[in-house]
Amino acid sequence: MKRRKAIIRISMGAAGIALAAGGFEWYALNGRPDLVYLRNSRPLLAALSETILPRTDTPGAKDANVQDFIVKMVEYCTSRKEQNRFISGLKDAQAFCRGRYGKDFEHCTGGQQEEAMAHFEEKGRPYKGIAGKLSYRYVGRSFFTLLKEYTVEGYCTSQTGATQGLAYAYIPGSFQGCIPLQPGQKAWATN
Repeated sequence: MKRRKAIIRISMGAAGIALAAGGFEWYALNGRPDLVYLRNSRPLLAALSETILPRTDTPGAKDANVQDFIVKMVEYCTSRKEQNRFISGLKDAQAFCRGRYGKDFEHCTGGQQEEAMAHFEEKGRPYKGIAGKLSYRYVGRSFFTLLKEYTVEGYCTSQTGATQGLAYAYIPGSFQGCIPLQPGQKAWATN
């Protein structure tokens, strides 16, 4: 075999492998999302969201049933690519915890859950510059970004979060653009 033929065959093999990997990634993002897995992952979502907004002197994300809000948002208000990415992230979170700690995320200790969330936060950090813009446009937001956005949005729009976690005025009155907060005062839900 001549050197030129060997180089061509090796190049063709590498191109085939790259195309197969890209095709698998494309199928994983554009295929039908596993919404049944998403709906059955409410305990996992409750534990993940509670790690982001834990219970302190105010109710946590689990108390506000944020997991139900996240399921609805992913199911009805998220693009197919981001649905697949989110569901894949849920599966990755379980696989990470099972591999590292030998148990599911919801059964891990608080420190282990925080360590796992730090791992996924770092993994989901967007690229800088044009690579980040291209990634956002063609692949969508990362699992951790979606989880964090939906957790905060679900908590702040829930009755529990708005009335017990935030300062709530039932009839807020006129709009004031800048309201100074006193030390220890909760942020306003309505102003």
